[in-house]
Amino acid sequence: MAVVRKSAATAERQPVTISFAGFNRAWAAWIGSRLERQGHRVAFERFDPPPGTTIEQALEDLLLAEGRILVILSDWYFQLGPRTHEEWNQALRAVVATNTDRFAAVSVTNAALPTATAALSASSLWGIGAHEAERRLLARLGTVDTAPLEENPARSGPRFPADQPRVWGGVPRRNIRFTGRENLLGSIYHRLQQAEHGAAVVTLLGMSGVGKTQIAAEYVYRFGSEYDAVWWVPADQRGTLRQRLAELAPALGLTTGPEYGERLRAVLDALRRGNPYSRWLLVLDGADQVGDIADLLPSGPGHVLITSQNRAWGEHNTALMEVPVYSRDESVAFVRRRADRLDDTDADRLAEALEDLPLLLDQTAGWLSDSTMSVDEYIGLLSTGNNSEAGLKVAADFPMTFQTAWSILLNQLRDTEPASIDLLRMCVFFAPGPIPVRLLRELPVRDLPEQLVGLMNDPLRWNDATAKLVQYSVVRRESHDVGSDDPGGGSEILHMHRMVHQTVRDGMSEADRREYAVVVRRALAAADPGRPTDTRLWPRYAEITPHLKAAGVLESTDPDIQQLVLNSLRYMYLSGEYTSGLKLAERGLAAWKELLGEFHPRIWDITRHYANLLHATGSYEKAESICRIAVDHLREERGQQDLDLLRAATGLAASLRGLARYDEAHEVSRLVLEGYLELVGDRDSRTLSARNNLAVSVRLLGRYQEALELDRQTLDIRRDALRPRHSWTLFSEINYAWDLRLLGRYDESVSVQERSVRTHRDVMGVDNPQTLRAEHTLIMGQYRTGERRAPVLLARLLERVERVLGENHPLTLMVASSYSCVAREHGDLDRARGVGEGVARRYRATLGPVHPYVLGCLGNNGLVLRAAGERQQAQELIEEALTGMNEAVGPDHPWTLGCALNATATRNFSGDPEGAAELSRDTSARAAVSLGATHPLTLSARIALAADLRALRKIQEAEKIEEEALASLSATQGAQHVHTVSARSRTRPFWDFEPQGT
Repeated sequence: MAVVRKSAATAERQPVTISFAGFNRAWAAWIGSRLERQGHRVAFERFDPPPGTTIEQALEDLLLAEGRILVILSDWYFQLGPRTHEEWNQALRAVVATNTDRFAAVSVTNAALPTATAALSASSLWGIGAHEAERRLLARLGTVDTAPLEENPARSGPRFPADQPRVWGGVPRRNIRFTGRENLLGSIYHRLQQAEHGAAVVTLLGMSGVGKTQIAAEYVYRFGSEYDAVWWVPADQRGTLRQRLAELAPALGLTTGPEYGERLRAVLDALRRGNPYSRWLLVLDGADQVGDIADLLPSGPGHVLITSQNRAWGEHNTALMEVPVYSRDESVAFVRRRADRLDDTDADRLAEALEDLPLLLDQTAGWLSDSTMSVDEYIGLLSTGNNSEAGLKVAADFPMTFQTAWSILLNQLRDTEPASIDLLRMCVFFAPGPIPVRLLRELPVRDLPEQLVGLMNDPLRWNDATAKLVQYSVVRRESHDVGSDDPGGGSEILHMHRMVHQTVRDGMSEADRREYAVVVRRALAAADPGRPTDTRLWPRYAEITPHLKAAGVLESTDPDIQQLVLNSLRYMYLSGEYTSGLKLAERGLAAWKELLGEFHPRIWDITRHYANLLHATGSYEKAESICRIAVDHLREERGQQDLDLLRAATGLAASLRGLARYDEAHEVSRLVLEGYLELVGDRDSRTLSARNNLAVSVRLLGRYQEALELDRQTLDIRRDALRPRHSWTLFSEINYAWDLRLLGRYDESVSVQERSVRTHRDVMGVDNPQTLRAEHTLIMGQYRTGERRAPVLLARLLERVERVLGENHPLTLMVASSYSCVAREHGDLDRARGVGEGVARRYRATLGPVHPYVLGCLGNNGLVLRAAGERQQAQELIEEALTGMNEAVGPDHPWTLGCALNATATRNFSGDPEGAAELSRDTSARAAVSLGATHPLTLSARIALAADLRALRKIQEAEKIEEEALASLSATQGAQHVHTVSARSRTRPFWDFEPQGT
């Protein structure tokens, strides 16, 4: 057939259909973008002939397209089916050789291809750069390059496939045997591309072994050229997710300090803003614990791809996509690629026997490829359940065929590489998922069983063992691209599927379990950096803590391993991992009592950490119970002057504060401080903590000036003895700023806290509970100075706190209470009422009806009702709050005085000016004694008294009191302060109850 020649201009305008294998999608996208830039109309045709269609028919179907047909040649293009090279040669000779004017080709491989591909006269794009590849592409099509010069081609379209995205981390190696799933991959791409800004999140949902991770990895490789940053994160544990996200900071080129929290904050902010890269892809693999990690899901212009077995992701603004087992055609194609000695019939029968589950097909076909066993023999073994692993058990959600199939594979491993069995058994005493096996190799020889010494000390044996496990798909190697400054160090990580993990572990004898578990426990203990208070070391703890349960650390009597447990609990408390910490502490206390006895010293150690976590989550009664047991026993056994007793008493005082037994808490706190001063001195960290805790106790008693002096001493010493960015120093800054605010020194409070909040975000992370508390303290200080953005700032903070800690957490309730008051003051009464009533309801459920926090919130809700015009109901709530608060904390406590100030207004408005004036006079007198004559609450009571006296026609006395109060407000707050302006305009003053930290 004669070749029809066309002019260059015509060639540039003619349409081009690109035929490609799905595996080479990135090449197709790049080639298409280059051709469209030259004026071609481009269509894409993924080449995947269905069963029953010959290659010749498929090629003839391509001729139905308009214009030129550009074939992207690779070994994958010719594996589809799979078909033999001879079948391809026949089809190419029949179709292409007679239509050379329609067909053109480029080659993106150096592998041997069917000989008849010579008819396509392919230009090779293999092993060259983008500029030369584009030149060869255009030359092959006869297209003259007339497009304008591009400054940055990667920014205007898909990246050249041989060029990796600028940021690339943690992505598993590409599975060169990946098969099928074409429609699913296309659906993922379109869901992400069509999603609204900030909502491009897709969750791949399916059972174990169905191939979710492999699909996600293939998506990354097929579509990675369209992203500037691709980051893969194992997300089965919150700590691991936080660690890997923080490691993204240096990869993005973000300028941060070394602190873990600072990097995490910077990363989430950079992703949200899309700076430096807006085209980013984050993959969260194995994200089954939705509640633990949903708050770390980034927003922004990029895309998030999640793999999970948990449908709860559907409640978090993600698109759920079910991942089924292979279709039978996919199973057959995969088996034949994995074991090319099997024909279609054998592959079909094997797929049916293994229920088309990808993980089983991968492992089984892998070793059948090396074995002489026939498929009939193998299926016979499956059907009879013949295996040598006595007691092998499989989880209910695993296919029953897995039990026997795994046993057969395990026998094959024993025959070919016995050392791999030892390595495999050690791995299952880490948690499933990413396994830092480098920790095993760092153990000294004396800590290893004799049979493992050779494996650990011989790099060749180690490499052979890991290679065999990888070959049979028992594990996969996982890259872990982190900077050299990463505290975790090292990068030797294997990834084990949950199904494999459980099956291997269940198949071990009890003696073997004990032996291998001890090795892993020692490895974890050796990796413990020993300083859980140092935020720079948190990434190490984030790596270690997910494996504690699997290693059975609570079963050990080794002091180093027990210290690892205690350090991990401290890390979990400080980093805000409360849920994980509570689970570990509860199990640990029970296990150690059984293992060590009720009164072993370690019991008091773990009790302290358990109590801290209970306090942090508002479980004060339970905390008091366990602390009381410890205190009573230690006092009787050791006497008053004992460090363990003082530590247990510290927890008891915190419990008593939470239960509003403030006088008891103060007495215990005072005795604890005196004890530490005598035993360890003034500058010891335990003494500083005791002084901090005594300040909390006196603050809750309303003695704000005394609290300020104690907190100032603690802060000064911590700044001197510790680094200024230490978490304890920052905590003291929060308390000091809080004291200043409670004393009415608002500008000073804001000055201290503005700097502290910036440092908290850098050091602790933007969503750390201590950072959230620091922000709350700052916003409330700003609100007291008249900051009009307070409602917006508090609303944002409340949303974050609820997301991170849950709606019942003490800090959440504290922020919600503040938000209700601020919303009321700014006129949003419906919102104020809804939030305020919710806070009161949750406090009542956890603390009881007569707790001061419940009573204070009733008073706040009364102010909302008063603002809404519901005066009778408002008066009832406010009077109830006053009566209850008087009984709970006494008549001279600032909380009682504040409730009284609110009650003076309701009495005045309800036509009882005499009762209002009497209460105002009493309140102002008591406030002057308790808080000082110039405290804002005292001056507010004086302003209220003046108003009540005016209502009684006592004008002269009223004006004198008002004038004195205004002068004091101007002197202390400033003439233009919101309190001063309000008083000058004779707006009735009010008081908001504000829950405090305990």
